[in-house]
Amino acid sequence: MLQARPSARTQPLKRRDTEPGTVSAPIRLAPVDPLAHIGSQIDPDRRRGRGATINPGGRYEAEQRISEDDGWGSLGDLPPFKTEVSVEKPRTIITRNDSPDISFDRSINPYRGCEHGCVYCFARPSHAYLGLSPGLDFESKLTAKPDAALLLEKELSSPSYQPRTIAIGTNTDAYQPIEKKLRIMRGILEVLAKFSHPVGIVTKSALVQRDIDILAPMAAKGLVKVALSVTTLDPKLARNMEPRAAAPAKRIETIRKLSEAGIPVTVLVAPIVPAINEHEIERILDAAKAAGAREAGYVLLRLPLEVKDIVQDWLVTHHPDKMRHVVSLIRSTRGGKDYDAAWGQRQVGSGPYAWMIGRRFEMAAERLGFNSARLRLRTDLFVKPEKEKAQLSLF
Repeated sequence: MLQARPSARTQPLKRRDTEPGTVSAPIRLAPVDPLAHIGSQIDPDRRRGRGATINPGGRYEAEQRISEDDGWGSLGDLPPFKTEVSVEKPRTIITRNDSPDISFDRSINPYRGCEHGCVYCFARPSHAYLGLSPGLDFESKLTAKPDAALLLEKELSSPSYQPRTIAIGTNTDAYQPIEKKLRIMRGILEVLAKFSHPVGIVTKSALVQRDIDILAPMAAKGLVKVALSVTTLDPKLARNMEPRAAAPAKRIETIRKLSEAGIPVTVLVAPIVPAINEHEIERILDAAKAAGAREAGYVLLRLPLEVKDIVQDWLVTHHPDKMRHVVSLIRSTRGGKDYDAAWGQRQVGSGPYAWMIGRRFEMAAERLGFNSARLRLRTDLFVKPEKEKAQLSLF
């Protein structure tokens, strides 16, 4: 059920660890400790089907909550994490940016948080702005913007608006599971199609196939391109690393379906996690090319803020024998740190190991004929539909 959410700036922190009718576990309040996640993994039965193994407090909170067993086995009575969706009422829907190392200056995010649960998601830290955890809260406590299409139509109708490609899915996935019911993304596409406005979509969901009826006519006019993120072709690894995203085979099938409909598709090998999926770079590109992808890109794993702890705990859980090696390789690509946020470096890293990853990708992409021509979406077709004149409508 959708519930209204107050402004993120004024909303008090409300954390509920139990459902009505269940036994409450004692809660200990303690000063925020950046290492508090160690030894505090959430019980596997409570987080089944989720990506993160921990639920640390946000960095802006003065206190964090740690569940402790009182000796009576009360922790075993806590309910599983269930997806909760709240309504957000923003004043505008187009977000602007001036980052010099990305190709767009505006984007739309229909949702905050993402049920796909990708453990590596660089957007996780944004949940701290809501007073929630970048861990399991990020993938189970979501907000939706049901008025997105109305807001978009209003902004595009402004006399001062100048069209440039709008990017969707650059923060959280607009085609995550709740979109199947809420259909916010479809409403956005209907508005963009009406205005003949260009859009670039990034997703790892097969649900994008639902909107081929809108995307195909837009593609015929040079108004849309879709990028499918394919992290791995190994279904077991995908299940652990991105549990509620489409299976790898389904993503390759989606590339094929979109391509057959005449929609230009880019494959993103993203993120590349050293010693975990880097050996699949060439295989992923081969599969995507055979399915009809025209362009390709990659992103090296990014570990901003709380993502570092979440990924490291995930490695301890699923790849304990590789954990130290993976962390060492990551740091070798970030100047000895867990992350380097410098523009031009954050996407691809630096150093010999990052250079090797980049050259492998470039050689494979060139061999397969990717990126021989970069598609530029059209802005000259943008048109504002004429408003109905009330007096003429009487006749």
